[in-house]
Amino acid sequence: MPSTCPKCHSVVEDDEICCALIRYTWRCKSCFKLTTGFAIPYGKCFLCGGALEVIRDRDLGDSMHFRAIREAVQFELDAFHFYKLARDKAHDPAQRAVLERMFEAELDHLHELEEKYHAHLDRSAVELSEDEDKLLANWLFQGIRFGEDTGIADLYKAAIEMEIRTRDHFRKYARDLPAGLERDLCAELAAEEEEHVALLTGELEQIE
Repeated sequence: MPSTCPKCHSVVEDDEICCALIRYTWRCKSCFKLTTGFAIPYGKCFLCGGALEVIRDRDLGDSMHFRAIREAVQFELDAFHFYKLARDKAHDPAQRAVLERMFEAELDHLHELEEKYHAHLDRSAVELSEDEDKLLANWLFQGIRFGEDTGIADLYKAAIEMEIRTRDHFRKYARDLPAGLERDLCAELAAEEEEHVALLTGELEQIE
């Protein structure tokens, strides 16, 4: 039986695929985890087991007008640069390997923010000059020494603490806001950080 493509609304036959690269966005009704993909999943949220709902036609305009999104981008940039510069400071190969994975994960998180919220970054915010790297390192690494006594577990615990602080920040901000889009954004961003906490905690448990 012919059907209608949900994107271009053309009538297509059963054996045809139209607009195959349609991307959907769905959100957990319980934890507010926001996910995008090419197919709407069946079942429940992989993070908390809650029911899912499709988010349609949400136009944020210039998303950087929202404080929650500006702060989320800044937090991810801070973490990205922390891991990048820490990787460069570490001398132990095992430490460098862990920090490289964390650096790549934060880069993925930045790309996810850009995709989900159209928060397109100026490349200069990601690719700092050598002088900017030095200034940032002096601020980020106050009181931190990268030596042989800094174990892999310690690096994971520091990363988890960073993600927990960010998660709790958005949870508190959401509680202080009236019902509406900005509060929804805070809840979604808190869920993103909760996922990061879960991933890092799982990796830490494997090495302890």
